[in-house]
Parts: sequence; structure tokens; C-alpha cells
Amino acid sequence: MPTYKAPVEDVLFLLNDVFHLERYNNLPGFADATPDVVQAILAEGAKLCEEVIAPLNRVGDQEGCRRAEDGSVRTPSGFKDAYRAYCEGGWMGISAPAEYGGQGLPTTLNTIMQEFVSSANLAFGMYPGLTQGAIAALYVHGSEEQKRTFLPKMIEGAWTGTMNLTEPHCGTDLGLLKTKAVPNGDGSYAITGTKIFISAGEHDLSENIIHLVLARIEGAPAGTKGISLFVVPKFLLDGEGRPGARNAVSCGALEHKMGIHGNATCVMNYDGAKGWLVGEANRGLNAMFVMMNEARLAVGVQGLAQGEVAYQNAVAYAKERLQGRSLTGPKSPDKPADPIIVHPDVRRTLLSIRAFTEAARALVLWTALRSDVAHRSEDEKERQAAEDHMGLLTPVVKGVLTDLGFDSAVKAQQMLGGHGYIEEWGMSQFVRDARITQIYEGANGIQAMDLVGRKLAKDGGRAVMAFFNEVGAFCQESGADEAMKPYVAPVSQALGHLQQATMWFMNNAMARPDNAGAGAYDYMHLFGLVAMGYMWARMAKAALARKANGGDAAMMDAKLITGRFFMERLLPETAAHLARISAGADAVMSLPAEAF
Repeated sequence: MPTYKAPVEDVLFLLNDVFHLERYNNLPGFADATPDVVQAILAEGAKLCEEVIAPLNRVGDQEGCRRAEDGSVRTPSGFKDAYRAYCEGGWMGISAPAEYGGQGLPTTLNTIMQEFVSSANLAFGMYPGLTQGAIAALYVHGSEEQKRTFLPKMIEGAWTGTMNLTEPHCGTDLGLLKTKAVPNGDGSYAITGTKIFISAGEHDLSENIIHLVLARIEGAPAGTKGISLFVVPKFLLDGEGRPGARNAVSCGALEHKMGIHGNATCVMNYDGAKGWLVGEANRGLNAMFVMMNEARLAVGVQGLAQGEVAYQNAVAYAKERLQGRSLTGPKSPDKPADPIIVHPDVRRTLLSIRAFTEAARALVLWTALRSDVAHRSEDEKERQAAEDHMGLLTPVVKGVLTDLGFDSAVKAQQMLGGHGYIEEWGMSQFVRDARITQIYEGANGIQAMDLVGRKLAKDGGRAVMAFFNEVGAFCQESGADEAMKPYVAPVSQALGHLQQATMWFMNNAMARPDNAGAGAYDYMHLFGLVAMGYMWARMAKAALARKANGGDAAMMDAKLITGRFFMERLLPETAAHLARISAGADAVMSLPAEAF
């Protein structure tokens, strides 16, 4: 049975040595996040994930969720107790506003916990994860009455949240949605329509479920300009704010899925359900985008998380499995064969995963810290720069980390050979669960188009130029250090490839948009490699400094070696991405549709 150990020491290295968390103490909530407090929080979170949530991962996969004839849904054995432990520990509201019952700590700490939970049990982690996204949307766009009504119970975990976008006939193109909202005359609306693929749409973990639903008010403009957002509780509230009569919303079916069996993915039927407008009419996408952006970053974390837990179990197997002899002579002469970790190709595979997960974790935490600045800083210029970073990096984090997280899970499964294909070993679940992360919250091809089509040119390219300048300045400042040259030189070269690709789009995509479409996916991955390379360069600099100051030499050496592997083996792929981008759209678009 697979195991999981939360990478607490790796996270602390990033927070303390790479990103210097203490430098953010001027922001609300950070002064309370002292090194001792952060270490204690991470230790408690790790314990919950390792001892309570992770053992339920296989249970959830095997049992799945069960729907009764009345439409109610039962979660797998142990989920209710684990959810109660999660809520009692205050994890739902760790970074939520204190005015509504949250702890107000940095969002970064919640992001770390999201990784731990998603590694331990991805399907379980979706229940609180979606609730936290709904909390964010209501906090930004809800009325004062809505915030007072819903947020305290959601932050407590007594009520959970969902997002309802997709319909049977429309996914990404939300302008096609048909769910309608008819005014009731009392300030509420009657919501009618069907939504599909609704994660955590119905379950037995909480006493109420607060659905955020996109619908079109009668007479609203066609397309995305006529979409509004509504809050629709499963149970209507009585005069004292407690769950009362059942609303006209129900789970019509549970989807039969490839993975994440422990999460209830529902077809939701709204039959004149009572809902209330969130924010302005016909501006629902603006409100929902708060939740969608939170969800996209969280899904990127899920990709990292599945790569991490799959890696841990692949390493454990590689150290124990005896097969063949080392190419340079027996390493375990007292045994009939050497453990497979002696073989170069096994090490190449494992290091490919590790080099990705460590860089991805750094990229996630860097972005989480920028999120904290964007939401908490009183300096307008700082907030703007942080928001630019968030907008630019969100599609990269979502798209690249989920693609490579799935790829890492497949690589880890390969380490177990035939055993990796057998369900009882658990590796196939990591592959099956990781696959959805590339699809939901905007398929990765859409993320690539968002990056190239919207984010690069936004505000005259201000965000991407800031990224270029930051990475370039770091390389220039660190390039004179002999010990840093193996890290700085490859990043400088890769940054040049990214700048060339960006310029190629400027020169070739305006007149022919297909050039942008054909190269967008490669550009997203090129961007991701440069961003992760930058993270490795920063980690290398921190590791050298810590080692020079008498820090954990073994741990720092491991990071320096893994970083060098990234620079030598993974980062050179930027040249291939640039070549594919520069080839343009001719070969992609020339074949007639009927010839496919």
C-alpha cells in the first residue's frame, strides 16, 4: 500500500532560505507567522495528512461515492471523520479573513497545506478546496448580507461550497450556457437548468452545500455578456440562519470516472431553485473568475502533489527491488542482485521527477507569496506588480505543473514495472487521479491560449517584461560567482529562447493568428521551463549560502546535484520548443479536415 510523508523540510528551506518569509512581515497576517509558528503549523498539517487523510486514499478509490434513490450521496468510509478532523483543526479558514472567523494567516500557508492534502488524498482534498474557492468569490463579490450569512459557516467547514459552470452542451465556451434565472419578485431568482461535472455537488460531509451557479437572467444579452452569478444553497435558511427546507436542487447522477473516485462528481438539476444574485447582473464571469483563478492555481498544486507522492513510492521501491547488477560491478555482493536504484536509467527517471517537483514547489510558493502581496499590501505599485505576476503565471502553473505532474506519475509507475500496472500497489491510482488535473478548470490547451492570446499583450506586455527583467537581473548579478555558473548560464540561454519566441509571436501572429494557436502549447511549456529554471537557480544560491554557513550539507548537496540535473537534462528542451514555435502553422493547418 502506498505511503506519504509531507516534505516539510523542503518547504521550510524554500520559505526561510529562498524566499525569506520574514521580509513579508509588513503585510497583515505575516507578523503572526513566525518561524516557530510556521514550523508548528506545517508539522500538524503533515501529521493530519500522513496519519488520517492518506490512509483513506485507496479506500476512496475502491469504494467511490454512492448515490441513493433520493439523490443523496454517501462519501467513502472514513471521509466524514477525516473531514471533521480537518475542520476542527481550523484548516478550512487558515488564511480566511478573521472578521468572518478565519485565522487570517498568509495564503501561502494554505497553499502548502493544499499540496500536503492533495498528495495524501486528491479526491478528499477537493471538498475543502472548492469551499475555499467559493469563500474567496463571495468575499470579493458578495453583498455584506451574503458574506455575513454564508462565510462564517463555510470558514468553519459546517457548510461547503461548489462552482457550477459546465452544461451538457457547453464547457469552455460559457457564452452558450442555457441555465436561466427568473426574478421571483422578492429579490430572489428561480434557477432552472442542468449542470454537469460538478465536483462535490452532493455529499454527506457538511450540513449544507452552497452552490455558486452561472445562469442567464431572462432578457439578458447573448454570449458571455449576459451571464450572472447566483448563490444557491442546498437547504434554504430559516429565520435564524439555519438550514431549513430543501431547495429545488438535486443530484441527478454521479459520473463514472477514470479517477478521483472519492469525490462526488455530479449532474446537478436546478428545477426553479431559489438563488440570489452575487455582484452585478450580467457580470457573473467577473465574480466567478475569482474562484476559477483560485481553482486553477490549486489544480496546478494538485499536479505537483501527485508527482510528489508517486515519486516517494517509486523511490522506496527502487531502493528495495533487486534486479540485475550495476554496470560498474556489484554494489550488493551479498545479495543475488543489486537494487534497481544503481542503474543509470532508473536514476535518470527518478531525478526527472524530483527535479520537476522541487522546482514546481518553489514556483507555487513564489506565486502564493505574490498572491499575498496582491491581496494584503497597502502599496499600490506592489499590488499591481503582484497582480501582474499572478495573471501571467496562473496559466503556466496550471498547465505546465499538471502536464508534468501526470508525466511524473507515469514515470513513477514505470519504476514498479508490472507491479505498477496492478491495482493493489496503488501506483495506477496516482496516474488515474493525476489525469483529470490536465482537463478540469480549463483544459491545458486553453491555458496555453490564455497565456499567448491574452496575458502576453495585456497592459502593453508589462507583466512579461517584468518577468524577463527579474530573471535577467538575477542571472547578471549571480553570473560572476563561479559556483553559480552551472545554474546561471543555462537559465540565461533558456531566457533568450523565451524572449525569441515572444518576439516571433509579435512579428508573426498578428497577421496570422494561427501561428499563435499552433505555437501556444510549446510556448507555455517553454515559459514553464524558464520559470522552473529560475527557481532552481535561486534554490542553488540559497543552498550554497546555507552550506557555507554550516547548514545541513547532505541536504544542500542533494539540492545542488538535483538542480544541476535540471539544468543539464531538462532545461535544454527550451531549444526544441523554440524550434517548434518558429516553424509556424503551415504544417498544422494545411491538411484538409476530411483527410484526418
